[in-house]
Amino acid sequence: MTYEELLEKNRQYLWNPFTQMKEYCEDEPLIIERGEGVKLIDVKGKEYYDGNASVWVNPHGHNREEINQAIMEQLEKIAHSTLLGSANVPAILLAERLVAITPESLQKVFYSDSGATSVEVALKMAYLYWQHRGQSERQRFLSMGNAYHGDTVGAVSVGGIDRFHSAFRQLIFPVERVTYPYPYRFQGTEQECMEASLKELRTVLDEKGSEIAAIVVEPMVQGAGGLIVMPSGYLKEVEGLCRAYGTLLIVDEVATGFGRTGKMFACEHEGIEPDLLCLGKKLTGGYLPVAATLASNEIYDAFLGNHAEGKTFFHGHSYTGNQLGCAAALASLDLYEKENRIGHVQALDAWLGQLLSETAQLPHVGEVRRLGWMVGIELVQDRETKESYPWKEAMGAKVCRYARELGMLTRPLGDVITFLPPLVSSKEELQAMVSILNQAIREVTGS
Repeated sequence: MTYEELLEKNRQYLWNPFTQMKEYCEDEPLIIERGEGVKLIDVKGKEYYDGNASVWVNPHGHNREEINQAIMEQLEKIAHSTLLGSANVPAILLAERLVAITPESLQKVFYSDSGATSVEVALKMAYLYWQHRGQSERQRFLSMGNAYHGDTVGAVSVGGIDRFHSAFRQLIFPVERVTYPYPYRFQGTEQECMEASLKELRTVLDEKGSEIAAIVVEPMVQGAGGLIVMPSGYLKEVEGLCRAYGTLLIVDEVATGFGRTGKMFACEHEGIEPDLLCLGKKLTGGYLPVAATLASNEIYDAFLGNHAEGKTFFHGHSYTGNQLGCAAALASLDLYEKENRIGHVQALDAWLGQLLSETAQLPHVGEVRRLGWMVGIELVQDRETKESYPWKEAMGAKVCRYARELGMLTRPLGDVITFLPPLVSSKEELQAMVSILNQAIREVTGS
């Protein structure tokens, strides 16, 4: 089928997510046919570097034989059977693996199908935990401004990005919210920025701590909010305040987990032991939609009881613990070990930083933020004053569109260019991708 035929069908039948369809249909949208390694190939045969790992999900590159084979072997046994009231082999084995590699505080795995639903599960668990423990006054959640935790109603409620969430204000439940430390946009030092945020958090907990079921946080890097890197020590302070005020800590590792920040999980940077941890995206190596919420035994035990006590956790998904997805995840974890994926990311960390030092000097780049291979490049109209481009100019989108012409795909978050390459990328591939980014920024901003 030709590109033109597929494009017409796209216009007639498909509604793309996070996409203004009027502009999309008037443009020459990309239609991907296949992938190999760190590249995607469209239906016209043109190759593109996958500069955001297909929205942050792909660690090992596309079309990996090891994961393909694991799925095919599982397919010859069974594709899916319900986890409601029964179990299956790969779901059990994956749960064991996840408990072994996540913080020691976590001992139980509850499956769902996306990062958003893993957060939704965590919110319900936290809420019901306190009801079962006889502290029904703990019904509220505390989250960070500018947060993103997914697009289901509960996840949107604890989110804080107006351009994504404001349209749904009448659907969501109220939460307490404090300012996430954003040193680049703060009038003061990084330490002062952190202290101001922590002071705000303490004030809310002093006033309403007995009502808070859990604090929800993206550890070390706030993803869709603009790839904002936490000041060192902030996450540990948040954990300490949770313990001091007796509230639960929910850590959303959907974006940061599985090596993206240079550690298997971002919690490891500051030795955090959460009560609930949310996983998605790279869990299956970028193959199939499986997510997981890990809980402590303390939380799990609060739901145990006789039928008459009504403590059953009434939440689930039709494809929970899907065998094909869990088989892919097990094969992906094998690749992390076999190819020393985390070691590779760490070994090229300084190299990536060196490459991006040129990016940071471009006249219309205000800041390059990075932890591991999680990079945000904030474009500004005036570097000295940090003045942003007018929103209607869509400068970030224009840069990404031109980068596509040059042979690399990524997406903007407003005027923050995201760069999250597959974790398997080589030195040469990273250099090629950063070179394309730099050229796109220079030419589109006229610098």
